[in-house]
Amino acid sequence: MPKITVLPHNVLCPEGASFEAPAGESICDALLDNHIEIEHACGKCGACSTCHVIVRKGFDSLSEMSEKEEDMLDRAWGLEANSRLSCQAKIGNEDLTVEIPRYTINLVSENR
Repeated sequence: MPKITVLPHNVLCPEGASFEAPAGESICDALLDNHIEIEHACGKCGACSTCHVIVRKGFDSLSEMSEKEEDMLDRAWGLEANSRLSCQAKIGNEDLTVEIPRYTINLVSENR
């Protein structure tokens, strides 16, 4: 199984994390299964950008990005060329390094 390395995030994962996750699972589900409570305001249906992550390693091994995901990513804070919606990005067979941005575009949680 691919190894997922999560870079430290001041609220969600202060120490960073490392775990294995099955190929075909979304990054979001892998994070949630490992007690990293990434936001997913739309219920993981790709209709918001609150689960935005930046894939620092292994980006090309992920599932193809849909046009809908590309459109939603345009709304994400801190968008980079290797950004994905974690609820839509399916893990491939390579190890990943993931960074969770400090902010999300979610009015409910902006007080972080």
